[in-house]
Amino acid sequence: MSRTRTITYLFDPLCGWCYGASPAIASLLEIEDLVLEVLPTGLFSGAGARPLDEGFAAHAWAADQRIHSLTGQIFSERYRTGVLADRGQRLDSGPATLALTAVALTAPDREFAALAAIQSARYADGRDITAAATLADVLVGLGVDAAASLFTEGTEELTVADALRVERGRQLMATYRANGVPTLLFDDGSYRRRLDSEILFSKPGRLAAILSAG
Repeated sequence: MSRTRTITYLFDPLCGWCYGASPAIASLLEIEDLVLEVLPTGLFSGAGARPLDEGFAAHAWAADQRIHSLTGQIFSERYRTGVLADRGQRLDSGPATLALTAVALTAPDREFAALAAIQSARYADGRDITAAATLADVLVGLGVDAAASLFTEGTEELTVADALRVERGRQLMATYRANGVPTLLFDDGSYRRRLDSEILFSKPGRLAAILSAG
């Protein structure tokens, strides 16, 4: 009997490098005997949230160009002028993380698709994904209406589940001495280990090819 293999993907929805990793992560969904678990770490939420000031915006845009060169992911001019240049916005992934927890509770098999849609709304469409209305609209557009309703209602169940998910993500980061996201943990059914995140930005399909080969 073959063991169940699991990839745990630790991320933050406002991490540009996580957005860059999305194509490689998406390729894992096509591997039949591999389970993908996505888990937020709260990097830019709670105490990690911060003003989106000019210095950070410049740093982010420089990193974004590097990510684009490695992955081809789109960082649009609308994102640059509508998000990074908006001093009224904060770098706060709390709302997006909460929206993803709503998906995890109502349609868990769609959580990665929801993450990709939320990332695309920010980086390609230049939308404010720190705004609840934007996030609810993205979820409805994805067809996960129950998640959109739960997110909009903001129940205690959702808040508690969200806090537990973030805490578990942080604990895994600490246990495996990960310095940042994206981080991949691979469990082959006998033990779990951290993979080199550089594989997410190397030749397209390399990660899926390695895992498909067993």
